Amino acid sequence: MYYINLLVFLFTIETLNNDPNILPNITLGYHIYDSCQDKIKAVKSILQILSGRGMTVPNYSCANSNNVAGFIGDHHSTTTIPIAQLLGVYGYAQISYGATDYALSDRRVYPHFFRSVQNYLVYNKIILKILKHFGWTWVGILTVDDDTGETESQALRAYLTSYGICISFTVKISLLQELSENMKMMSETVLMSSSALKNIVGNFTEWAPDGQQLIIDSHLAIWRNKDNQIPRSQCSENCLPGYRKVLRPGTQICCYDCVRCSEGEISNRSDSENCIVCPSDKWSNEKRDRCIPKSVEFLSYLDAVAAVLSFVSILFCLVTVVILLIFIVFRDTPIVKANNKNLSFLLLVSIMLSFLCVFLFLGRPEDVTCMLRQTAFGVLFSLAVSCILSKTIMIYIVFRATKPGSSWANWVSVKVSNSIVLLCSSIQVIINISWLAISPPFQELDMRSYQGKIIIQCNEGSVIAFYCVLGYMGLLAALSFIIAFLARSLPDSFNEAKYITFSMLVFCSVWIAMIPAYLSTKGKNMVAVEIFAIVASSAGLVGCIFIPKCYVILLRQELNTKTYLLGSRIKGLTK
Repeated sequence: MYYINLLVFLFTIETLNNDPNILPNITLGYHIYDSCQDKIKAVKSILQILSGRGMTVPNYSCANSNNVAGFIGDHHSTTTIPIAQLLGVYGYAQISYGATDYALSDRRVYPHFFRSVQNYLVYNKIILKILKHFGWTWVGILTVDDDTGETESQALRAYLTSYGICISFTVKISLLQELSENMKMMSETVLMSSSALKNIVGNFTEWAPDGQQLIIDSHLAIWRNKDNQIPRSQCSENCLPGYRKVLRPGTQICCYDCVRCSEGEISNRSDSENCIVCPSDKWSNEKRDRCIPKSVEFLSYLDAVAAVLSFVSILFCLVTVVILLIFIVFRDTPIVKANNKNLSFLLLVSIMLSFLCVFLFLGRPEDVTCMLRQTAFGVLFSLAVSCILSKTIMIYIVFRATKPGSSWANWVSVKVSNSIVLLCSSIQVIINISWLAISPPFQELDMRSYQGKIIIQCNEGSVIAFYCVLGYMGLLAALSFIIAFLARSLPDSFNEAKYITFSMLVFCSVWIAMIPAYLSTKGKNMVAVEIFAIVASSAGLVGCIFIPKCYVILLRQELNTKTYLLGSRIKGLTK
């Protein structure tokens, strides 16, 4: 390599001297010295050139030849730096064809130094761009075994490492022969052939825009493998989108494992170091490389459970309507009159509306429907239970009033029964109005209960108010049950106290079982539980109170007579 440099130098001098148009009337001469990569010998050679062939005397020249025009060399930075320091004192120009040390670029320290190559920082930048272009992150460094090689290799290592390139090894080469032997030994490690290097590196322009500084024609490269494919040089495989890198303990940053992003997190590019958490209204797809909108859940009309509950509600509503029509048609019969027909009509209407209020619980919840569903449910059920309570109390009063001289006779009045219904219902209305005024129910988007799903539900606003509504209904039902239980054995063919007892038992059982089920479910299942409780308790009232009366009215008309009623009552009173 050094001999080639010498031949190029001699050829250039001869060309210049033989062409009179380049340097007319000037002949160039030269002195050639070999520094042997030794700093002392390099400085001594400079002083000999300046002082002459005799004794080396600084600041004095014994030579009779023409003046020295300048110096060319040295090839290595270790010897070039002391030469440049010395020549800078005397003001001689120096041109290096191989020194790449960055310190030589300082014009204040080396004002007379020039070079035909770039400093090593530029080469480092070119190397990095080549590595990035081909995706190589696991490389080795070959360097000269001297101070310059050590400095430049350390700078290259630090520079590449800062950009995510890992250094697998560093080999220091002292002689050209060792370089040749090492290159043969590491032929499997060195990935590019000389012909490939010649073809792929086109041009580097440092001041060009980013992305256009290095132009590489990689498709022209001839790679040393069977398929002529770009070789891979990585410690680990690239992590695909949907995965993140996790460094292996005790290794460099290029050695890592690919770990799949957790649910709700994504990585949308290769070799992501971290996964991105999806927004609260979105969730990761199956590949974990994209956030998609969360599915929305509520008890819609098209849901199978909703369809069944809707069908049952409509069916029982129609049954209630039929029963109401039967009672209207047979309103003058003894069995209808004996059980306070006005309260029976009001009870049937309230039960019918209770079946219909189920549809307020279906569909996408909105603020309006959230307020209406709980208010309608609470008021209608309280009205129904108030009617039952009024019926029960009136049954008890009527039989107490049959005794001669009883003061209970003053309480046997339609006004008393109506007042009981109005008072008990008004309390529930006041509770609901207070609820709506202070903290009304509203639509809520529950994004945390289920992964990848948004539950659209109604927030009660005030849990205390909600349980006050249920508690008050439970109080009315309990009073009705207790009074009906006490009046169940009173003598009357048309005494409905025992039927009310069974209806309240069913009613209370349904709602007592509903509360833990309601609290343990979420989303549409919670709504379905409440709808089931409404339908089941309403159906229990219809089945236990009115079905037996319809049986007597339609199929046992002989029992629906005043004679039977009075006869049964007289027998009961004489016992």
